[in-house]
Amino acid sequence: MADLTRKEVIKLIAITSNRLKLTGVDLSQLNLSKLNLRGAQLNETNLSGADLTGTSLNGANLSRANLSDTNLSEADLSKADLRGAILNRAILIKAKLQIANLNGVDLSVANINGADLRNADLRDANLSEANLREADFDEDYISWAK
Repeated sequence: MADLTRKEVIKLIAITSNRLKLTGVDLSQLNLSKLNLRGAQLNETNLSGADLTGTSLNGANLSRANLSDTNLSEADLSKADLRGAILNRAILIKAKLQIANLNGVDLSVANINGADLRNADLRDANLSEANLREADFDEDYISWAK
């Protein structure tokens, strides 16, 4: 069960002026769609099964976060730090991941259809069985992925 509710997260966003720090918190299964979590500190946070559709996570720290089975369709993860995050079975349809750090990320069986991954760091990323149809990659970067 999640440590916080959607309503509590929204209150925290207002109080912290978009400098939200929820390191290591359990936010699994929460509907956080269309929120502004830009620049949030969510490293080591459990977001498994959460709905982050259309959420702004631009520049957020999601390193070592659990995002398995999370819906990130149309989310903005540009410049986000996702090093070592778990995104297996995540839905990233049309997500923006430009200049994101995806070093060592588990994207196995993820749906990355139509996502923008230009200039993303995909070193040691696991893309096995991922749906990469219509995803926009820089060829130099994709060669680093497994």
